[in-house]
Amino acid sequence: MALPPILLAATVPILVWSGWSPNDRGDWLLENALVAIAMPLFVAGYRRLRFSTLSYLMLFVFFCLHEVGAHYTYSKVPYPQWLGWLPDLAWTGAGESRNHYDRVVHFAYGFLVMPAVFELFARRAALQGLWRWLVPVTFVMAHSMVYELVEWGAALVFGGDLGLTYLGTQGDEWDAQKDMLLATAGSVAMTCLLAAAGWRGLRAAVADTRS
Repeated sequence: MALPPILLAATVPILVWSGWSPNDRGDWLLENALVAIAMPLFVAGYRRLRFSTLSYLMLFVFFCLHEVGAHYTYSKVPYPQWLGWLPDLAWTGAGESRNHYDRVVHFAYGFLVMPAVFELFARRAALQGLWRWLVPVTFVMAHSMVYELVEWGAALVFGGDLGLTYLGTQGDEWDAQKDMLLATAGSVAMTCLLAAAGWRGLRAAVADTRS
């Protein structure tokens, strides 16, 4: 059996776990609004636009990271307890008490979606030279910016504690800019790895999805 259907089936128990007594039900619903939009699109487009197994696996990992954040709320994910054997400085910073899980996930977004983005442009656009690397990165940057605008809009619409929880700035006035920077850094990191692996290998992965 192909891996993508297995991963799709695995999303069900993960969603059930994430939605079972979340820390903030309203925030959980907002966090999963885009999931509710994206998931049917991936399923409906599976035959017409199929990605490689690696891309689906990385998208699934990002989905899992996101659902952890949705369950606990991003600002309260207890990852320091899970990774307590590592130095506290790695998680809180010098004199800082911020929960950095959202930072990790923003970097992971840029890093984990890039294979699928490269495959999308390899199939739909005839990019050559530097453009075949630059355009996918700017595409992820644009996605990150749009998401920050969506967060801001949701905070304005819902307001109050729910709006602040969903926005997740934790008092950092530059939170949105840092999130976009981390997503960009993640996309650049994966781009470097893909470039090191070779463009031919990426094109071969795209060709395999057509067979």
